[in-house]
Amino acid sequence: MKILLVYPETPATFWSFKNAIQFVSKKASDIPLGMITVAALLPAEWEKKLVDLNVTSLKDQDLEWADYVFLGGMNIQIESFREVIRRCKARGIKVVAGGPLVTFNPEQFPEVDHFVLNEAENSLPQFIADLQNGRPKPVYRSPEFPDLSRSPQPLWELLDRKKYAQMSVQYSRGCPFDCEFCSITLLNGRKARSKSRQQFLGELTSLYELGWRGNVFIVDDNFIGNKSKLKTDILPALIDWSKKRRYPFHFTTEVSINLADDHELIDQMVKAGFVHTFIGIETPNEQSLQECGKSQNRRRNLVDSVKKLQRRGLTVSGGFIVGFDHDPPSIFEQQIRFIQQSGIVTAMVGLLNAPTGTRLFERLKTENRLLRIMSGDNMDGSMNFVPKMDPRALIQGYKHILRTVYAQKAYYERMVMFLREYHIPKKMPQHISGVEILAFFRSLWKLGVREKGRRYYWKLLLHCLLRYPRKLSTAMTLAIYGFHFRRVVEAL
Repeated sequence: MKILLVYPETPATFWSFKNAIQFVSKKASDIPLGMITVAALLPAEWEKKLVDLNVTSLKDQDLEWADYVFLGGMNIQIESFREVIRRCKARGIKVVAGGPLVTFNPEQFPEVDHFVLNEAENSLPQFIADLQNGRPKPVYRSPEFPDLSRSPQPLWELLDRKKYAQMSVQYSRGCPFDCEFCSITLLNGRKARSKSRQQFLGELTSLYELGWRGNVFIVDDNFIGNKSKLKTDILPALIDWSKKRRYPFHFTTEVSINLADDHELIDQMVKAGFVHTFIGIETPNEQSLQECGKSQNRRRNLVDSVKKLQRRGLTVSGGFIVGFDHDPPSIFEQQIRFIQQSGIVTAMVGLLNAPTGTRLFERLKTENRLLRIMSGDNMDGSMNFVPKMDPRALIQGYKHILRTVYAQKAYYERMVMFLREYHIPKKMPQHISGVEILAFFRSLWKLGVREKGRRYYWKLLLHCLLRYPRKLSTAMTLAIYGFHFRRVVEAL
Protein backbone atom coordinates (compact mmCIF):
# COMPACT_ATOMS: atom_id res chain seq x y z
CA MET A 1 0.00 0.00 0.00
CA LYS A 2 1.34 3.42 -1.00
CA ILE A 3 0.12 6.32 1.15
CA LEU A 4 0.66 9.95 0.19
CA LEU A 5 0.17 12.29 3.16
CA VAL A 6 -0.64 15.84 2.04
CA TYR A 7 -0.66 18.87 4.33
CA PRO A 8 -2.47 21.91 2.83
CA GLU A 9 -0.93 25.34 2.41
CA THR A 10 -1.52 27.93 5.13
CA PRO A 11 -2.12 31.44 3.74
CA ALA A 12 -0.07 34.41 4.94
CA THR A 13 -1.46 35.21 8.39
CA PHE A 14 -0.19 36.33 11.78
CA TRP A 15 1.07 32.86 12.73
CA SER A 16 2.48 31.84 9.35
CA PHE A 17 5.48 34.17 9.88
CA LYS A 18 6.05 33.94 6.14
CA ASN A 19 7.66 37.36 5.94
CA ALA A 20 9.91 36.58 8.92
CA ILE A 21 11.22 33.11 8.08
CA GLN A 22 12.73 34.50 4.88
CA PHE A 23 15.39 36.06 7.13
CA VAL A 24 16.55 32.58 8.14
CA SER A 25 16.10 30.98 4.68
CA LYS A 26 13.27 28.70 5.80
CA LYS A 27 10.09 27.77 3.97
CA ALA A 28 7.73 27.29 6.93
CA SER A 29 7.63 28.02 10.63
CA ASP A 30 5.95 24.81 11.82
CA ILE A 31 6.01 21.17 10.82
CA PRO A 32 2.85 19.11 10.10
CA LEU A 33 3.15 17.20 13.38
CA GLY A 34 -0.29 15.62 13.09
CA MET A 35 0.47 14.17 9.66
CA ILE A 36 3.77 12.55 10.68
CA THR A 37 2.08 11.16 13.80
CA VAL A 38 -0.67 9.65 11.64
CA ALA A 39 2.05 8.21 9.40
CA ALA A 40 3.56 6.46 12.43
CA LEU A 41 0.17 4.83 13.16
CA LEU A 42 0.06 3.22 9.71
CA PRO A 43 1.40 -0.32 9.19
CA ALA A 44 5.20 -0.33 9.02
CA GLU A 45 5.20 -2.24 5.74
CA TRP A 46 3.15 0.43 3.93
CA GLU A 47 5.11 2.92 1.86
CA LYS A 48 4.68 6.52 3.00
CA LYS A 49 5.49 9.88 1.46
CA LEU A 50 4.77 13.37 2.82
CA VAL A 51 4.02 16.48 0.77
CA ASP A 52 3.76 19.64 2.87
CA LEU A 53 2.45 22.33 0.54
CA ASN A 54 4.01 24.99 2.76
CA VAL A 55 7.50 23.89 1.75
CA THR A 56 7.03 22.15 -1.61
CA SER A 57 4.51 21.56 -4.38
CA LEU A 58 2.25 18.62 -5.13
CA LYS A 59 3.37 17.07 -8.40
CA ASP A 60 1.32 14.87 -10.72
CA GLN A 61 3.82 12.04 -10.27
CA ASP A 62 3.22 12.17 -6.49
CA LEU A 63 -0.48 11.54 -7.08
CA GLU A 64 0.18 8.85 -9.69
CA TRP A 65 2.39 7.02 -7.17
CA ALA A 66 -0.26 6.89 -4.44
CA ASP A 67 -2.94 4.29 -3.73
CA TYR A 68 -4.57 6.65 -1.18
CA VAL A 69 -4.11 10.29 -0.29
CA PHE A 70 -4.37 11.13 3.42
CA LEU A 71 -5.37 14.76 3.89
CA GLY A 72 -5.66 16.77 7.11
CA GLY A 73 -5.93 20.43 7.96
CA MET A 74 -7.55 23.34 9.76
CA ASN A 75 -10.26 25.82 8.75
CA ILE A 76 -7.77 28.39 7.57
CA GLN A 77 -6.40 25.89 5.03
CA ILE A 78 -9.76 25.18 3.41
CA GLU A 79 -8.96 26.56 -0.06
CA SER A 80 -5.79 24.51 -0.40
CA PHE A 81 -7.61 21.52 1.13
CA ARG A 82 -10.33 21.68 -1.54
CA GLU A 83 -7.79 22.04 -4.33
CA VAL A 84 -6.00 18.85 -3.24
CA ILE A 85 -9.32 16.98 -3.23
CA ARG A 86 -10.10 18.32 -6.71
CA ARG A 87 -6.78 17.11 -8.10
CA CYS A 88 -7.21 13.69 -6.49
CA LYS A 89 -10.73 13.25 -7.86
CA ALA A 90 -9.59 14.27 -11.36
CA ARG A 91 -7.22 11.29 -11.28
CA GLY A 92 -9.56 8.85 -9.55
CA ILE A 93 -7.47 8.69 -6.38
CA LYS A 94 -9.28 7.96 -3.12
CA VAL A 95 -9.03 10.54 -0.35
CA VAL A 96 -8.96 9.83 3.38
CA ALA A 97 -9.53 13.01 5.40
CA GLY A 98 -9.23 13.89 9.08
CA GLY A 99 -8.28 16.73 11.38
CA PRO A 100 -10.13 19.73 12.87
CA LEU A 101 -11.37 21.05 9.51
CA VAL A 102 -13.49 17.99 8.74
CA THR A 103 -14.22 16.64 12.22
CA PHE A 104 -17.08 19.10 12.81
CA ASN A 105 -18.12 19.71 9.19
CA PRO A 106 -17.62 16.52 7.12
CA GLU A 107 -20.75 17.28 5.09
CA GLN A 108 -18.88 20.17 3.45
CA PHE A 109 -16.65 17.70 1.62
CA PRO A 110 -18.85 15.18 -0.21
CA GLU A 111 -15.97 14.26 -2.56
CA VAL A 112 -13.98 12.68 0.29
CA ASP A 113 -14.11 8.88 0.19
CA HIS A 114 -13.36 8.14 3.84
CA PHE A 115 -13.43 10.32 6.95
CA VAL A 116 -11.26 9.35 9.94
CA LEU A 117 -12.48 11.78 12.60
CA ASN A 118 -11.57 12.68 16.17
CA GLU A 119 -8.19 11.53 17.51
CA ALA A 120 -6.40 9.14 15.20
CA GLU A 121 -5.11 6.81 17.93
CA ASN A 122 -8.70 5.55 18.32
CA SER A 123 -10.36 5.95 14.92
CA LEU A 124 -7.52 5.20 12.49
CA PRO A 125 -6.92 1.54 13.52
CA GLN A 126 -10.58 0.77 12.75
CA PHE A 127 -10.17 2.18 9.24
CA ILE A 128 -6.90 0.31 8.67
CA ALA A 129 -8.46 -3.01 9.72
CA ASP A 130 -11.45 -2.54 7.41
CA LEU A 131 -9.23 -1.41 4.53
CA GLN A 132 -7.05 -4.49 4.87
CA ASN A 133 -10.21 -6.63 4.82
CA GLY A 134 -11.48 -4.83 1.72
CA ARG A 135 -14.49 -3.25 3.47
CA PRO A 136 -13.65 0.36 4.41
CA LYS A 137 -16.60 2.47 5.55
CA PRO A 138 -17.25 6.13 4.70
CA VAL A 139 -16.96 7.50 8.24
CA TYR A 140 -15.00 6.52 11.34
CA ARG A 141 -15.53 8.29 14.66
CA SER A 142 -14.52 7.66 18.23
CA PRO A 143 -16.21 9.45 21.12
CA GLU A 144 -13.50 8.31 23.55
CA PHE A 145 -10.36 10.30 24.26
CA PRO A 146 -7.37 7.96 23.85
CA ASP A 147 -4.65 7.33 26.39
CA LEU A 148 -1.61 9.10 24.96
CA SER A 149 0.61 6.20 25.87
CA ARG A 150 -0.76 4.77 22.61
CA SER A 151 0.51 7.70 20.58
CA PRO A 152 3.61 6.73 18.58
CA GLN A 153 6.78 8.72 18.02
CA PRO A 154 6.27 10.85 14.89
CA LEU A 155 8.07 9.82 11.70
CA TRP A 156 10.58 12.68 11.65
CA GLU A 157 12.31 11.09 8.66
CA LEU A 158 9.40 12.09 6.39
CA LEU A 159 10.30 15.76 6.92
CA ASP A 160 12.78 17.84 5.00
CA ARG A 161 13.87 19.33 8.32
CA LYS A 162 16.14 22.03 6.92
CA LYS A 163 13.09 23.80 5.45
CA TYR A 164 11.49 24.47 8.86
CA ALA A 165 12.23 27.17 11.41
CA GLN A 166 11.30 24.93 14.34
CA MET A 167 10.37 21.37 15.21
CA SER A 168 7.26 20.43 17.19
CA VAL A 169 6.41 17.80 19.77
CA GLN A 170 3.34 17.15 21.89
CA TYR A 171 3.29 16.32 25.57
CA SER A 172 -0.42 16.58 26.42
CA ARG A 173 -3.90 17.19 25.01
CA GLY A 174 -6.89 18.84 26.62
CA CYS A 175 -7.47 21.93 28.75
CA PRO A 176 -9.18 22.22 32.15
CA PHE A 177 -10.84 25.50 31.13
CA ASP A 178 -13.89 25.76 28.89
CA CYS A 179 -13.94 29.17 27.21
CA GLU A 180 -17.16 29.73 25.27
CA PHE A 181 -15.47 30.45 21.92
CA CYS A 182 -12.84 27.68 22.05
CA SER A 183 -13.12 24.30 20.31
CA ILE A 184 -10.26 22.67 22.23
CA THR A 185 -12.48 20.95 24.79
CA LEU A 186 -14.64 19.57 21.98
CA LEU A 187 -11.62 18.15 20.20
CA ASN A 188 -9.51 17.04 23.15
CA GLY A 189 -11.58 17.27 26.34
CA ARG A 190 -11.21 19.14 29.63
CA LYS A 191 -8.95 16.59 31.32
CA ALA A 192 -5.30 17.01 30.47
CA ARG A 193 -4.05 13.69 29.09
CA SER A 194 -0.29 13.40 28.82
CA LYS A 195 2.47 11.17 27.56
CA SER A 196 4.79 9.48 30.01
CA ARG A 197 8.12 10.99 30.92
CA GLN A 198 9.85 8.25 28.94
CA GLN A 199 7.75 8.94 25.83
CA PHE A 200 8.24 12.69 25.96
CA LEU A 201 11.97 12.61 26.59
CA GLY A 202 12.30 9.84 24.02
CA GLU A 203 10.86 12.09 21.32
CA LEU A 204 13.18 14.92 22.30
CA THR A 205 16.15 12.55 22.31
CA SER A 206 15.30 11.32 18.82
CA LEU A 207 15.24 14.91 17.55
CA TYR A 208 18.53 15.61 19.28
CA GLU A 209 20.15 12.52 17.76
CA LEU A 210 18.91 13.55 14.31
CA GLY A 211 20.99 16.68 14.77
CA TRP A 212 18.24 19.23 15.40
CA ARG A 213 19.24 22.25 17.46
CA GLY A 214 17.25 25.39 18.22
CA ASN A 215 13.53 26.03 18.56
CA VAL A 216 11.08 23.31 19.60
CA PHE A 217 7.37 24.11 19.92
CA ILE A 218 5.46 21.99 22.44
CA VAL A 219 2.06 22.22 20.80
CA ASP A 220 -0.13 21.41 23.81
CA ASP A 221 -3.54 23.04 24.24
CA ASN A 222 -2.41 24.11 27.71
CA PHE A 223 0.99 22.83 28.82
CA ILE A 224 0.19 23.43 32.51
CA GLY A 225 -3.13 21.55 32.42
CA ASN A 226 -1.74 19.12 35.03
CA LYS A 227 0.65 21.21 37.10
CA SER A 228 1.40 18.61 39.78
CA LYS A 229 2.69 16.06 37.26
CA LEU A 230 4.81 18.71 35.58
CA LYS A 231 6.37 19.87 38.83
CA THR A 232 7.11 16.45 40.32
CA ASP A 233 7.83 14.31 37.27
CA ILE A 234 8.25 15.93 33.85
CA LEU A 235 10.10 19.18 34.49
CA PRO A 236 12.72 17.80 36.92
CA ALA A 237 13.57 15.18 34.31
CA LEU A 238 13.58 17.73 31.49
CA ILE A 239 15.86 20.05 33.49
CA ASP A 240 18.33 17.20 33.89
CA TRP A 241 18.00 16.23 30.19
CA SER A 242 18.62 19.79 29.00
CA LYS A 243 21.56 20.44 31.33
CA LYS A 244 23.35 17.26 30.27
CA ARG A 245 23.10 18.33 26.61
CA ARG A 246 23.89 22.01 27.27
CA TYR A 247 20.42 23.23 26.37
CA PRO A 248 20.16 22.21 22.70
CA PHE A 249 16.49 23.30 22.45
CA HIS A 250 14.65 26.53 23.17
CA PHE A 251 11.10 25.54 24.08
CA THR A 252 7.91 27.44 23.24
CA THR A 253 4.44 26.43 24.40
CA GLU A 254 0.90 27.60 25.20
CA VAL A 255 -0.23 28.15 28.78
CA SER A 256 -3.02 29.84 30.71
CA ILE A 257 -2.38 33.06 32.64
CA ASN A 258 -2.56 31.30 36.02
CA LEU A 259 1.03 30.19 35.40
CA ALA A 260 1.93 33.62 36.79
CA ASP A 261 0.59 32.53 40.19
CA ASP A 262 3.10 29.67 40.53
CA HIS A 263 6.65 30.96 40.78
CA GLU A 264 8.06 27.48 41.38
CA LEU A 265 6.54 26.21 38.14
CA ILE A 266 7.75 29.23 36.14
CA ASP A 267 11.29 28.76 37.45
CA GLN A 268 11.22 25.04 36.63
CA MET A 269 10.11 25.78 33.07
CA VAL A 270 12.88 28.35 32.62
CA LYS A 271 15.49 25.97 34.04
CA ALA A 272 14.27 23.29 31.61
CA GLY A 273 14.85 25.58 28.62
CA PHE A 274 11.51 27.29 28.06
CA VAL A 275 11.91 30.77 26.62
CA HIS A 276 8.49 31.68 25.25
CA THR A 277 4.79 31.22 26.03
CA PHE A 278 1.58 32.08 24.22
CA ILE A 279 -1.32 33.11 26.47
CA GLY A 280 -4.92 33.86 25.61
CA ILE A 281 -5.42 37.26 27.24
CA GLU A 282 -8.49 37.97 25.06
CA THR A 283 -9.63 41.26 26.61
CA PRO A 284 -8.99 43.64 29.51
CA ASN A 285 -12.77 44.12 29.83
CA GLU A 286 -14.03 42.21 32.88
CA GLN A 287 -17.62 41.88 31.59
CA SER A 288 -16.42 40.34 28.32
CA LEU A 289 -14.22 37.87 30.21
CA GLN A 290 -17.26 36.85 32.25
CA GLU A 291 -19.33 36.53 29.08
CA CYS A 292 -16.91 34.07 27.44
CA GLY A 293 -16.24 32.06 30.59
CA LYS A 294 -12.57 33.03 30.84
CA SER A 295 -12.53 32.48 34.60
CA GLN A 296 -8.75 32.14 34.87
CA ASN A 297 -8.28 35.69 33.56
CA ARG A 298 -10.80 37.37 35.85
CA ARG A 299 -10.21 39.24 39.11
CA ARG A 300 -6.52 39.75 38.49
CA ASN A 301 -4.22 42.47 37.23
CA LEU A 302 -3.41 41.00 33.82
CA VAL A 303 -0.57 43.43 33.12
CA ASP A 304 1.13 42.47 36.38
CA SER A 305 0.67 38.78 35.60
CA VAL A 306 2.37 39.19 32.23
CA LYS A 307 5.25 41.15 33.75
CA LYS A 308 5.80 38.45 36.38
CA LEU A 309 6.44 35.96 33.60
CA GLN A 310 8.74 38.34 31.73
CA ARG A 311 10.76 39.12 34.87
CA ARG A 312 11.29 35.41 35.57
CA GLY A 313 12.61 34.68 32.08
CA LEU A 314 9.69 34.04 29.72
CA THR A 315 8.71 36.12 26.72
CA VAL A 316 4.94 36.30 26.29
CA SER A 317 2.85 36.38 23.12
CA GLY A 318 -0.79 37.23 23.64
CA GLY A 319 -4.06 36.48 21.92
CA PHE A 320 -6.64 39.30 21.96
CA ILE A 321 -10.25 39.39 20.75
CA VAL A 322 -12.77 42.13 20.01
CA GLY A 323 -16.42 41.58 19.17
CA PHE A 324 -17.82 40.28 22.46
CA ASP A 325 -21.40 41.29 23.24
CA HIS A 326 -20.21 43.22 26.32
CA ASP A 327 -17.45 45.14 24.53
CA PRO A 328 -18.05 48.88 25.02
CA PRO A 329 -17.19 51.50 22.35
CA SER A 330 -14.00 52.21 24.30
CA ILE A 331 -12.73 48.62 23.92
CA PHE A 332 -10.38 49.49 21.06
CA GLU A 333 -8.45 52.05 23.06
CA GLN A 334 -8.53 49.71 26.07
CA GLN A 335 -6.91 46.98 24.03
CA ILE A 336 -4.25 49.32 22.65
CA ARG A 337 -3.46 50.63 26.12
CA PHE A 338 -3.20 47.13 27.57
CA ILE A 339 -0.96 45.82 24.79
CA GLN A 340 1.41 48.78 25.08
CA GLN A 341 1.55 48.69 28.89
CA SER A 342 2.09 44.93 29.06
CA GLY A 343 5.07 44.89 26.74
CA ILE A 344 3.52 41.96 24.81
CA VAL A 345 5.39 42.54 21.56
CA THR A 346 3.68 39.80 19.53
CA ALA A 347 0.00 40.55 20.09
CA MET A 348 -2.41 38.59 17.91
CA VAL A 349 -5.60 40.64 17.76
CA GLY A 350 -8.56 38.97 16.11
CA LEU A 351 -12.28 39.37 15.60
CA LEU A 352 -14.48 37.01 17.58
CA ASN A 353 -15.76 34.04 15.55
CA ALA A 354 -17.76 30.99 16.57
CA PRO A 355 -16.19 27.61 15.69
CA THR A 356 -18.71 24.89 14.87
CA GLY A 357 -19.96 23.03 17.92
CA THR A 358 -18.63 25.41 20.57
CA ARG A 359 -20.84 26.82 23.30
CA LEU A 360 -20.65 30.17 21.52
CA PHE A 361 -21.78 28.58 18.27
CA GLU A 362 -24.75 26.93 19.95
CA ARG A 363 -25.74 30.11 21.79
CA LEU A 364 -25.62 32.24 18.65
CA LYS A 365 -27.59 29.62 16.73
CA THR A 366 -30.30 29.79 19.41
CA GLU A 367 -30.27 33.58 19.12
CA ASN A 368 -30.52 33.33 15.31
CA ARG A 369 -27.29 35.31 14.86
CA LEU A 370 -25.12 32.79 12.98
CA LEU A 371 -24.22 33.66 9.40
CA ARG A 372 -21.81 31.00 8.12
CA ILE A 373 -19.01 28.60 9.00
CA MET A 374 -15.98 30.56 10.21
CA SER A 375 -13.05 31.12 7.86
CA GLY A 376 -10.43 30.07 10.39
CA ASP A 377 -8.51 33.32 9.91
CA ASN A 378 -9.56 35.65 12.71
CA MET A 379 -7.47 38.46 11.21
CA ASP A 380 -9.11 38.58 7.78
CA GLY A 381 -11.81 41.02 8.94
CA SER A 382 -14.62 38.46 8.73
CA MET A 383 -17.10 37.34 11.38
CA ASN A 384 -19.50 34.41 11.13
CA PHE A 385 -22.23 35.96 13.27
CA VAL A 386 -24.07 39.23 13.78
CA PRO A 387 -22.32 41.20 16.57
CA LYS A 388 -24.10 43.41 19.08
CA MET A 389 -21.87 46.36 18.17
CA ASP A 390 -22.45 48.08 14.84
CA PRO A 391 -20.42 45.93 12.39
CA ARG A 392 -18.88 48.91 10.61
CA ALA A 393 -17.73 50.45 13.88
CA LEU A 394 -16.37 47.09 15.00
CA ILE A 395 -14.34 46.55 11.82
CA GLN A 396 -13.03 50.11 11.86
CA GLY A 397 -12.07 49.82 15.53
CA TYR A 398 -10.41 46.47 14.93
CA LYS A 399 -8.27 47.83 12.12
CA HIS A 400 -7.43 50.85 14.27
CA ILE A 401 -5.98 48.52 16.92
CA LEU A 402 -3.79 46.69 14.42
CA ARG A 403 -2.60 49.80 12.63
CA THR A 404 -1.75 51.40 15.96
CA VAL A 405 0.06 48.58 17.78
CA TYR A 406 2.01 47.53 14.67
CA ALA A 407 2.99 51.03 13.60
CA GLN A 408 6.76 51.13 13.95
CA LYS A 409 6.82 53.75 16.69
CA ALA A 410 4.42 51.86 18.96
CA TYR A 411 5.96 48.48 18.13
CA TYR A 412 9.52 49.54 18.97
CA GLU A 413 8.37 51.36 22.10
CA ARG A 414 6.74 48.13 23.23
CA MET A 415 9.97 46.26 22.57
CA VAL A 416 11.94 48.66 24.75
CA MET A 417 9.40 48.22 27.55
CA PHE A 418 9.66 44.45 27.22
CA LEU A 419 13.47 44.46 27.23
CA ARG A 420 13.43 46.51 30.44
CA GLU A 421 11.31 43.85 32.18
CA TYR A 422 12.69 40.68 30.59
CA HIS A 423 15.25 38.68 32.54
CA ILE A 424 17.55 36.11 30.93
CA PRO A 425 18.74 33.52 33.46
CA LYS A 426 22.49 33.95 33.90
CA LYS A 427 23.18 30.21 33.93
CA MET A 428 21.41 29.62 30.63
CA PRO A 429 23.97 29.13 27.82
CA GLN A 430 23.49 31.62 24.98
CA HIS A 431 23.96 29.84 21.67
CA ILE A 432 24.22 32.08 18.61
CA SER A 433 23.82 29.96 15.51
CA GLY A 434 25.00 30.71 11.99
CA VAL A 435 21.38 31.08 10.95
CA GLU A 436 20.85 33.77 13.60
CA ILE A 437 23.94 35.63 12.43
CA LEU A 438 22.62 35.51 8.85
CA ALA A 439 19.23 36.80 10.02
CA PHE A 440 20.91 39.67 11.87
CA PHE A 441 22.80 40.86 8.79
CA ARG A 442 19.67 40.57 6.65
CA SER A 443 17.81 42.65 9.22
CA LEU A 444 20.49 45.34 8.95
CA TRP A 445 19.72 45.61 5.24
CA LYS A 446 15.94 45.10 5.16
CA LEU A 447 14.99 46.91 8.38
CA GLY A 448 17.90 49.28 8.76
CA VAL A 449 18.35 50.41 5.14
CA ARG A 450 15.40 49.57 2.90
CA GLU A 451 12.37 50.00 5.17
CA LYS A 452 10.72 53.32 5.93
CA GLY A 453 10.94 54.21 9.59
CA ARG A 454 14.37 52.60 9.78
CA ARG A 455 15.42 55.08 12.44
CA TYR A 456 13.39 53.08 14.97
CA TYR A 457 15.39 49.95 14.14
CA TRP A 458 18.74 51.70 14.60
CA LYS A 459 17.58 53.34 17.82
CA LEU A 460 16.54 49.93 19.18
CA LEU A 461 19.81 48.29 18.10
CA LEU A 462 21.91 50.98 19.78
CA HIS A 463 19.74 50.88 22.91
CA CYS A 464 20.11 47.11 23.12
CA LEU A 465 23.88 47.10 22.54
CA LEU A 466 24.45 49.72 25.22
CA ARG A 467 22.03 48.50 27.87
CA TYR A 468 21.01 44.87 27.15
CA PRO A 469 23.73 43.16 25.08
CA ARG A 470 22.67 39.69 26.28
CA LYS A 471 19.16 40.37 24.97
CA LEU A 472 20.31 41.33 21.46
CA SER A 473 19.27 38.01 19.87
CA THR A 474 15.77 38.26 21.38
CA ALA A 475 15.46 41.89 20.30
CA MET A 476 16.49 41.19 16.71
CA THR A 477 14.06 38.26 16.49
CA LEU A 478 11.21 40.50 17.63
CA ALA A 479 12.26 43.24 15.21
CA ILE A 480 12.05 40.71 12.36
CA TYR A 481 8.64 39.57 13.59
CA GLY A 482 7.52 43.18 13.41
CA PHE A 483 8.45 43.26 9.74
CA HIS A 484 6.14 40.29 9.16
CA PHE A 485 3.28 41.76 11.21
CA ARG A 486 3.43 45.04 9.31
CA ARG A 487 3.07 43.16 6.01
CA VAL A 488 0.02 41.30 7.36
CA VAL A 489 -1.61 44.51 8.61
CA GLU A 490 -0.93 46.30 5.31
CA ALA A 491 -2.91 43.58 3.51
CA LEU A 492 -6.08 44.20 5.56
